[in-house]
Amino acid sequence: MTHTLPVRVYYEDTDLAGIVYYANYLKFIERGRSEWLRALGLDQAAMKAEGAGVFAVRRVVADYLAPARFDDLLHVTTTYTSHKAARLVLHQSVTRDTQTLFQAEVTLVCLADTGRPKPLPAALLHEISQKPAE
Repeated sequence: MTHTLPVRVYYEDTDLAGIVYYANYLKFIERGRSEWLRALGLDQAAMKAEGAGVFAVRRVVADYLAPARFDDLLHVTTTYTSHKAARLVLHQSVTRDTQTLFQAEVTLVCLADTGRPKPLPAALLHEISQKPAE
């Protein structure tokens, strides 16, 4: 299951060289993950309020392949890879047209209010079991 989010590069996203500042790719993929969950029908605020847990990034392995520049239209693609009891692994990429500029493997963990790992929400497990990984 894959979700794609269009993102426009604004002046505030760039550094003195006129290219996207490296840390902003992490912001772009965070938005992509949030929209992927929303597209699956999961409301993260409701999850937290109902005690179903919150997601925290545990690990990011990132590759910066080519620069994006002011006014580029990018596409953030989020693809489900795998999961375990409290852990979710996603592949994310940022592309411009057909060129991949950035890619990352992101491991999320579901946490209880105590900060301890908590099993992934049943609604998420139901959604990812309905759609095969791509």
